[in-house]
Amino acid sequence: MEEKTDVCQQQPEEVVLIVGAGPSGLAVAACLAKRAVPSLILERDDCIGPLWRKRSYDRVSLHLAKQYCSLPHMPHSDTTPTYMPKSEFISYLDSYAERFRLRIQFGRRVQSARYDQKLGRWIVKARSGDVLEEYIGRFLVVAAGENDQKFVPDVNGLDSFKGVVIHSSEYRNAAAFKGKDVLVVGSGNSGMEIAYDLFEAGARSSIVVRSTIHIVTKEIYSFAMRLMKYLPMLIVDNIFLFLCYLRFGNTAKYGLRRPDIGPMYMKYNTPVFPVVDVGTYDRIKTGEIQVLPSLTNIEGSMVTFSNGKTHHYDAIIFATGYRSTVRQWLEADEGLIGKDGMARNNYPDHWKGQNGLYCASLNHRGLRASSEDGLTIADDISKAYNLSEENQRSV
Repeated sequence: MEEKTDVCQQQPEEVVLIVGAGPSGLAVAACLAKRAVPSLILERDDCIGPLWRKRSYDRVSLHLAKQYCSLPHMPHSDTTPTYMPKSEFISYLDSYAERFRLRIQFGRRVQSARYDQKLGRWIVKARSGDVLEEYIGRFLVVAAGENDQKFVPDVNGLDSFKGVVIHSSEYRNAAAFKGKDVLVVGSGNSGMEIAYDLFEAGARSSIVVRSTIHIVTKEIYSFAMRLMKYLPMLIVDNIFLFLCYLRFGNTAKYGLRRPDIGPMYMKYNTPVFPVVDVGTYDRIKTGEIQVLPSLTNIEGSMVTFSNGKTHHYDAIIFATGYRSTVRQWLEADEGLIGKDGMARNNYPDHWKGQNGLYCASLNHRGLRASSEDGLTIADDISKAYNLSEENQRSV
């Protein structure tokens, strides 16, 4: 029997194709709209901001003050809470897309993207249900996000675990875990906050802390962000750490060793962010939330750790982050995207490749990068687009 071959449905040519309807994709499209450059966003999910809407827990809120988390041309209102809860930020994204009348095609899972040298255009194939569609654009913006595919590490014996095993992207609240022993693997912001959420709901929570972390408060973090406008990073980090010591004391006493580098240096130069404390640290100090080292083996409901101790658990939640999937569909990176699916070059030279290829917020810099990259990319595209339009009119 002959294998059935997909027939692509050709779509009208676009000026700019944007992959991803998260904050970064929306920011680029809105900035282009302000410059009268047409664009189309292709989004695999059925909504705007799917990471926030579908893959984040109920109690999550922005860790930085709202002035650092707005998108271009639409600051948050005076009545907006300083640290916006999930629901308000989702509403903000919806209003943003509506205000700038952004064109978004939902349910489009990009299968491939390549640059056609003869046409001088990007050819993007996306699947919509059983239909394969082909889009053509002069420019392509990769805004699919760094938090695209959940990552769960290989753990010896995990398949034998008798209880519930989920990734943090599947965790919403602690209602189902009351009275249970729950292990949270991963000590980033999600892991620390989920451990506290479990504790508050009456679960007995423990957290695996494998590496050094900077634990901070929202207020100190935002204060340090303001200082960055006026002082060198080294001085800001010294002030930051002094204030953290006044609040937390020596965190290493409780299994939370700080890195050798400062928190702001970490934020801007590594994939790791400081951990904003929501109350977890005080519960760790009292022993109500237990800190444990790396887990080495699982047998049934028993988990063994690198210190040789074994504990019983009813559930394991992996707050172990995500991976970019860009390299699975982008056939030529044009010198822009590394093997890990992130920007190859460091900030601020990370956003532009060759042949009209761009990437937005693929450099571990959070929501602020979405805004900065949106403005920068739209400005560059609009100059190239307007120049080409002028050349065509002069012919």
